[in-house]
Amino acid sequence: MEHLEALRRRVLQRLVEWEAAGLTRSLRPPSGIDLSSNDYLGLATHPRLVRRLAEAVGVYGCGATASRLLRGHRDIFTRVERRFAAWKGTEAALYFGSGYAANLGVLTTFVEPDDVVFSDERNHASLIDGIRLTRARRIIFPHCDVEALARMIRQESGASQRFLVTESLFSMDGDRAPLREYAALCRETNTALIVDEAHAVGIYGERGSGLIEEMGVADGVFLSINTAGKALGVCGAFVAGPTWAIEYLIQRARTLIFSTAPPPALAAALDEALTILAEEPERRARVRENARRFRERLAEAGIAVPAEETQIVPVILGESSRAVAVAAALQQEGFDVRAIRPPTVPAGTARLRLSVNVHVDEAIAERFATALARILRSL
Repeated sequence: MEHLEALRRRVLQRLVEWEAAGLTRSLRPPSGIDLSSNDYLGLATHPRLVRRLAEAVGVYGCGATASRLLRGHRDIFTRVERRFAAWKGTEAALYFGSGYAANLGVLTTFVEPDDVVFSDERNHASLIDGIRLTRARRIIFPHCDVEALARMIRQESGASQRFLVTESLFSMDGDRAPLREYAALCRETNTALIVDEAHAVGIYGERGSGLIEEMGVADGVFLSINTAGKALGVCGAFVAGPTWAIEYLIQRARTLIFSTAPPPALAAALDEALTILAEEPERRARVRENARRFRERLAEAGIAVPAEETQIVPVILGESSRAVAVAAALQQEGFDVRAIRPPTVPAGTARLRLSVNVHVDEAIAERFATALARILRSL
């Protein structure tokens, strides 16, 4: 492949540069105590979920065979979508193959080139990419800064339509968006609020449907995107909102129309996950209590963590090489912790992104805090 020699040299040079900057990544399977996955409720290995998935494969087969609009649709998709919408407190819902596909589908369907999109500076890559693809004007506002956002929105009164896009629980910082203030601002300024609930769904609210429920702002949210591969333990994502918006997605969302549908058995597994969430509310209560104690143990060990109470706990270490070294040392101690580096987070803020799940009890928290404090002193 001599005709690709120039490309090969360019790629190898980039890899050398990334390695020198401590930014190379590798694929490695789970090993040790889970402090890095998003399986917050431990549902991914729940016996009932595993059994329901296996039974559903026997009924539906391994694959959907086509897109939802061709031969890929099954009644189980409709059933779980209706159930999810009722749980979320919306009129309708639509299931996508991934959270990334859902975010791209929502943004490229509703946002048109003459519109303006206001995006939090720390939004997930899938939201950033979706906004870029719309060709609309993008305005990035400071993280969770309501006053700055309000000024920016009011300065754009001539836009065809304004959208505010945010996560409810930010995946790398573990802090919550001020959804009450956002909802009030959007109602006042006729701005459509789109909320990514990826890390909140299943954990927060009386029903466990997310921070939209917990903060009581459902009537101020246009659409929510709810990942099903984190607390729900399976994969894919539900977009929830008014019937007219979901129907429009079915007609126009390219990531739905031009993708083979997810295996129908996954929808059956998600139906079981929703049943478990209703029957075992103590799981989400335990996650929140575990997270509170985990943060306390870190603070007692002299490790600075943000003043939050969520299950995502960032420990900022600064340079990428330091984060990699600390993560490697913790892995040797039996903890599955991964270093998060740019461009996932801003330069100079490489970190351990610690994820507390239902199994991370006080004994694990104590062991981890002791090990991390000792490793930090040695480095």
